[in-house]
Amino acid sequence: MNRFQQALAQKPFLLLVSLPRNDEELAGAALEGGADGLKVHMNVYHRASGNGFGPLTEYRDVFAAMRSRFDGPLGIVPAGSPEALDPGELAQLASVGFDFISIYGHHLPASMLQTEGVATTFAIDDRFDLPLLSAVRHFPVTALEASVIPGEQYGTPLVFSDLLKYRVLVEKAGIPVMVPTQRRIVPKDIPALKDTGVRVLLAGAMSIGTTAEEIKRSVAALREAIDR
Repeated sequence: MNRFQQALAQKPFLLLVSLPRNDEELAGAALEGGADGLKVHMNVYHRASGNGFGPLTEYRDVFAAMRSRFDGPLGIVPAGSPEALDPGELAQLASVGFDFISIYGHHLPASMLQTEGVATTFAIDDRFDLPLLSAVRHFPVTALEASVIPGEQYGTPLVFSDLLKYRVLVEKAGIPVMVPTQRRIVPKDIPALKDTGVRVLLAGAMSIGTTAEEIKRSVAALREAIDR
């Protein structure tokens, strides 16, 4: 059981931060604000932040620096397409200090479902065939990322219909559900979000901003709401 799996076992609700850049200062700001863990990216264009990310070799030092700062979960989006997913890079993730990968299910080749020493989480989008979720518990995946908000609605407020979607996913998947901040989730949304049964808020640029000051302040406000 790695750090991500341990955290899920020990805490009822986790606050993870998806960094808009692979930057140690931003990582430090998120951790100082009270994040339980971090998620970074490689080999992908990240729509919410507008940033592109290169291969693992570009970031090994900064990832090592992040890992040295805390003992919580550290995850990574390894690629934005099946073609960009490098088996050689996946084999190195555990040694760099990563605890989980986060990738769309339609980007994850069947042959790469398991990575030595690293938990697998997968994302679904708004077009996913929901009845398929009843089969998820038969596969070695640790959590589901509910990336189900259409792109044209990014950054808009969380609404009741979103809560219904998240609750359905919790019921159907039977594994922990993570909610990324495709909507602009704010502290006052936390009680309703927790009531859906989701286990992880994955806070990113839409809710916490992109500068160190914005991230620290926004994460601290979310942390306070969660703990309250």
